[in-house]
Amino acid sequence: MAATKAQNKLNEDMCEVFCFDEEKVQTVSNKMKQVELSPVAAIFKALSDPTRLKITYALTQEEELCVCDVANIIGATTATTSHHLRLLKNLGITKSRKEGKLVFYAIDDNHIKELVVTALIHSEEGKGRD
Repeated sequence: MAATKAQNKLNEDMCEVFCFDEEKVQTVSNKMKQVELSPVAAIFKALSDPTRLKITYALTQEEELCVCDVANIIGATTATTSHHLRLLKNLGITKSRKEGKLVFYAIDDNHIKELVVTALIHSEEGKGRD
């Protein structure tokens, strides 16, 4: 019985016959050849790490935060936090500035803030779905 339910669930997500709309496939295929998706994937990969997402979210809440602030907010060491911030900076997600002995980080681009906020809204809308 369980195998039948699993198979039925699988069948709900698949076409029962193989066919495709040639015009749509050609149009989308051509558009995909014109864009470079690897940098986008790198952003999503970076933000898929819970620690880096927490850091990024924290930085959306303030104009800028020093490494020590971020470390305390996420409950991590400054070494761990610096490592993640450096990776985020290398991907263009954050930017930094040094002031004396402190290093401050901020979101480098408003698009990142919008992406995080949109993802949060989406996840809230999705609560309770089966």
